Amino acid sequence: MSESAHCEQPSNGHLPLPSRRPTTLSTSITDSNTQREHGRKAQLSNIAAARAVADIIRTTLGPRAMLKMILDPVGGINLTNDGNAILREVDVSHPAAKNMIELSRTQDEEVGDGTTSVIILAAELLKVAEPFLIKNMHPRIIISAYYRALEDALEFLEKNTQPLDIENRDLLLDIVNTTLGTKFTARFGNLVSNLALDAVKTVLVTNEGGQREIDLKRYARVEKIPGDYLEASRVIDGVMLNKDVVDAKMRRHIKNPRIVLLDCNLEYKKAESALQVEILKEDDWDKILKQEEEYIESMCGAIIALKPDLVFTEKGISELASHYLCKAGITAVRRVRKMDNNRIARAVGATIANDPRDLKESDVGTGCGLFEVKKIGDEYFTYLVECKDPKACTILLRGASKDVLQEVERNLHDAMAVARNVILDPRVVPGGGATEMALSCALAKKAKSVPGAQQGPYREVATALEVIPRTLSENCGANTIRLITELRAKHSIEDGVDKGFNFGLDGHQGTMTDMKVLNLWEPALVKTQTLKTAIEASALLLRIDAIVSGMRSDATKAEAVRQGNAEDDEETFGDARDG
Repeated sequence: MSESAHCEQPSNGHLPLPSRRPTTLSTSITDSNTQREHGRKAQLSNIAAARAVADIIRTTLGPRAMLKMILDPVGGINLTNDGNAILREVDVSHPAAKNMIELSRTQDEEVGDGTTSVIILAAELLKVAEPFLIKNMHPRIIISAYYRALEDALEFLEKNTQPLDIENRDLLLDIVNTTLGTKFTARFGNLVSNLALDAVKTVLVTNEGGQREIDLKRYARVEKIPGDYLEASRVIDGVMLNKDVVDAKMRRHIKNPRIVLLDCNLEYKKAESALQVEILKEDDWDKILKQEEEYIESMCGAIIALKPDLVFTEKGISELASHYLCKAGITAVRRVRKMDNNRIARAVGATIANDPRDLKESDVGTGCGLFEVKKIGDEYFTYLVECKDPKACTILLRGASKDVLQEVERNLHDAMAVARNVILDPRVVPGGGATEMALSCALAKKAKSVPGAQQGPYREVATALEVIPRTLSENCGANTIRLITELRAKHSIEDGVDKGFNFGLDGHQGTMTDMKVLNLWEPALVKTQTLKTAIEASALLLRIDAIVSGMRSDATKAEAVRQGNAEDDEETFGDARDG
């Protein structure tokens, strides 16, 4: 018998059992340069990044807000207290911080106001969630409590909003002034508020179904011209362009002009690819030139047949076409931007044509009362004013310097957005932190009826909402603890009713005041959007339990670039070959 057959037997006569302990292999599936955070460390890192972003703009909230000086990469300087404008210029590397900055941009695009409040509130919601994460509460419980609080808050707002008569201009001015009260232009009284209201009411269109539409981005353009006083700013009931006429002999002042709009060239059409012409006879060259002249003459003839006074085109106008139009007494303006051409069409009632030979009498715009060209400084500006029913406008801003004009434009943008929101949804709530404090007290009372583990996070949402009046108090130098305690007592709920719903904080004096007395009202749409955005963003960041950042070495980057270039070459080879 071999030696291998002789094995030591256990005393009980049974064979030894194999070990059941699983074998663990340390396997890394990511590159060695990849950085990874997971679990509680990732969540706490996100919360710290969000709070850091909020701290940048915390002092810019309220009428006593501080300004920030932003130096852009080009070397320009921006002085502003607009939350979105500040965060847009801040360069951050943390992904959660980038997400927070995106919130401000979203808020600005949606409602135009509340860009600072939404960042501060979202950061505070994340801050109050931190103790629960440290105690190993599952993020899903916190998120469910947050969404439950959001539903109750929106329901409370719906019951306590006040309707508004949009035909009452004084009330609309009060609401717009509430927004501008924290801005640079607050010192100029109702100047910017009137500009915003006039612009919004000019652009307002009511559909057949009675639905209102206000497209400020397309049909309300801001033209900034340095010089003169800010009081010289005005809303032009028509369109203003930084353009001059094509030929100096053309008319620069026309009353009740007939206007034709084109988006094609008034010149000989060039070949799309390389073109070679072989001339065998001496007369052939003259024939080619004659052919070009006849083509341009036919296009100009189609325009002249309609007897217009003005022609605007988005493309070029040749000297020969300019000659024919000038000879017919028609003024022409070339290389107008597409957006400007659309605004002219809406203001004067014209239709943009792709080919002059397709023009009809119905395409001619007759809604303009006066066309004139003025010189401001060294630039020429074309005015189409005194329009019958413009539905498009230009806001002309004058000021001492470009920096002042940039800040005034930002303030005007916010004012127009608020005026648009109020006209589309004519409901308001008190400002000065009154709404947030009322919501906080209502949610704190309702938290007692929330069952289970959700009660704690639900109650902390009520605490987080106090950050807005608290920040307003801190920024105006008031006694924060005393003010917040007084406000909390004033908003105590009796029999399901908040007796002091309209009481908020006077940001100038640092005292508790009735917002009705101060006429401080804010659109309900802005408050609703702020709450939704802040709670949804904080819930999104709380759901993150891992951050993986892939960092490539220089050699890997170079290889990726080479592969990308090779793919581009393969994809574009056919196009390049076809010319």
